Amino acid sequence: MLPLQDNIPARQFPFVNYIFIAMCTVVFLLQLAVPEGQPTLVEQFGMIPARVQRPDVPVEIPVAQQQVMTEHGPEMQLITKQAAPSPVPAIMTMLTCIFLHGGWMHFIGNMWFLHIFGDNVEDRFGHFGYAMFYLTCGVAASVFHYLSDPASVVPTIGASGAIAGVMGAYLIWYPTAQVKALIPLGYLMQVMLVPAPLFLGIWFVMQAVNVFSAGAGGVAWWAHIGGFLTGLILAFILGNTPLTNPVNTARESVSEGTYRYRRAE
Repeated sequence: MLPLQDNIPARQFPFVNYIFIAMCTVVFLLQLAVPEGQPTLVEQFGMIPARVQRPDVPVEIPVAQQQVMTEHGPEMQLITKQAAPSPVPAIMTMLTCIFLHGGWMHFIGNMWFLHIFGDNVEDRFGHFGYAMFYLTCGVAASVFHYLSDPASVVPTIGASGAIAGVMGAYLIWYPTAQVKALIPLGYLMQVMLVPAPLFLGIWFVMQAVNVFSAGAGGVAWWAHIGGFLTGLILAFILGNTPLTNPVNTARESVSEGTYRYRRAE
């Protein structure tokens, strides 16, 4: 499911949310601009659990796989290289990693989810509070991922954990909201109004299932779960305190629809 719109209007311009989107955009463009053969921003500022665990020890990171012939036939061999030193303390990469992304789809998907759900959470927290909340969820997500495999040498990057925290807070604060979502049904793309708890609940269950799925490697699922739970708990604790603004009870009208598309063969 792809969220297209929710029915909660923002009462104030979410400029902190857009600042985070702009920061991720600038960093991603800088990632693309690094000349081939030079140390990448991922290896310098990505969170490598093994480096966080032992900052004084150089770490070998995987960069590619190649097929080699052995006495047992062709086998895939992992190619590694020594990661470039990080310009910041290893512990700080738990924060810097949340502004990096692994490709266009990773980047666009994360920024779209942040655009859909972030404005309403900023509305409740206020600008400064939202900034602190977002960064806290991002670091908490990194901690969850680190604890899941402290010896991992694979760099961890992405804003997904912080955005998962935003989604957790949205679930607590807007349980009656509806999300306009694009849902593929066979050869049709159905635009449906989905209750926010159902949409976010399905998303969370998918993360939990993937944690225990043998074929779901390459994604920091524990970071998603950790960020979501952190956002949910913080929203639950702070929701009725002077640190947050009252709930916005206004709703916008959103429509459904069905669209045909042709699947790629």
